[in-house]
Amino acid sequence: MSSFISGLDLSQSYFKEVVEPILRADFPKIAFSAGLLGAGSEVLGFDSEMSTDHDWGPRLSLFLPVADLTAYGGDIKRALGKKLPPLFRGYPTGFTVAPVGTQSAPLLDYAEAREEPVEHRVSVTSIADFIAQYLGFDLSQEIRSLDWLTFPEQKLLSLTGGRLFHDQIGIKKVLSRFAYYPQDVWLYLLACAWRRIEQEEHLMGRAGSVGDELGSRLIASRLVRDLMRLSFLMEKQYAPYPKWFGTAFGKLALAPELKPLLEQVLSQSVWQDREKFLVKAYEYLADCHNRLGITETLPAQCSQFHDRPFLVISKGLYSAAILAQIEDPFLQELATRPLIGSVSQFSDSTDLQVDPLWRSALTALYCRH
Repeated sequence: MSSFISGLDLSQSYFKEVVEPILRADFPKIAFSAGLLGAGSEVLGFDSEMSTDHDWGPRLSLFLPVADLTAYGGDIKRALGKKLPPLFRGYPTGFTVAPVGTQSAPLLDYAEAREEPVEHRVSVTSIADFIAQYLGFDLSQEIRSLDWLTFPEQKLLSLTGGRLFHDQIGIKKVLSRFAYYPQDVWLYLLACAWRRIEQEEHLMGRAGSVGDELGSRLIASRLVRDLMRLSFLMEKQYAPYPKWFGTAFGKLALAPELKPLLEQVLSQSVWQDREKFLVKAYEYLADCHNRLGITETLPAQCSQFHDRPFLVISKGLYSAAILAQIEDPFLQELATRPLIGSVSQFSDSTDLQVDPLWRSALTALYCRH
């Protein structure tokens, strides 16, 4: 039987049994919060024994008020370095520093430890600094619609989907600001998700009709991904990055009905059979849309794409109906232009999603000059 423990549970125990007692003994007057947020499969609860081969182990973020961080942050980090044990439940508490450009930071070999202080993974920070570094956002500002469009969805999930172990200074309230998209932003993203489907739903059959089954399969896979992303939006759930996209999709309420249809789409060898299952998926999600009650009831049966022999669901009807419900002036104006959606809808570039330095440049896509 495997002795694996999830990273969230390991880090919470590490905090309760080791880190918190040191803080209470050495810094009894300092208020703090602690948790595991941000990057890492374990933050989402998707880690497994394989995850332990890199950049995984007892770790957490310790959040202090800004004044206490300035006055005591360095002392706290040094105290932890001296007093943390080299191992916790069999896992090293120290980490090497990863060379620039490498995938991850390997764990320190316990045999190398030690008289030196532990190079630990208890980050000592403020929530404002954490958000600035992770999202590229200034917490002292209101979150604008423009900000929501340039926040990578996978980061919003990792920020809000982790776990707080202790919250003496109110971090939970700060994180609640990012809990989910505001109504009008959600409507805009829903409309953009439908627009992506509307633009390509007839192309799968068109490619197949000229004998390009490879191209048809590729378009079908794009449509499957877009239908899955639409499902996350319909259930008001942030979607993770590709490694865990299918796993998280399987946990949605829509998945028991929709997942088998999408699997059939991807397993068919000819476009006509792919279309049969896509039609069932389209019609199922069309029914789901009508149950949301955000527009008038829309047709939920596929029909022919103009004079061409390909079955589609929307032909622009769904995106237009959703856009008509938006009241935010910025998003209303944005909706008069070609729809690109959020950064997570128009790009799957890992570097664009991960590095917050791109966020300021992305705002230019949405603003007239």
